Amino acid sequence: MTSTSHPSDASRTVLSITGMTCGGCANTVTRVLQGVAGVVRAEVELERAQAVVEGTAPAAALVAAAEGAGFGAAVVEPNG
Repeated sequence: MTSTSHPSDASRTVLSITGMTCGGCANTVTRVLQGVAGVVRAEVELERAQAVVEGTAPAAALVAAAEGAGFGAAVVEPNG
């Protein structure tokens, strides 16, 4: 996937997500991450149990969103 426009201040955060058991879980995590202010794009990979988020949202807000939806989350790669 390629994206043609990125805000100049956007960054990438990788999260480890636990508790996902199906595509519906991955869709839920994607939805809640995309709902965080500052998120430009969120892509969740069920098989790798991780999410890649682009935007300016703080990592703590991303973790809180995933945890609020009932999943475990930890930062693997901080913004940058």
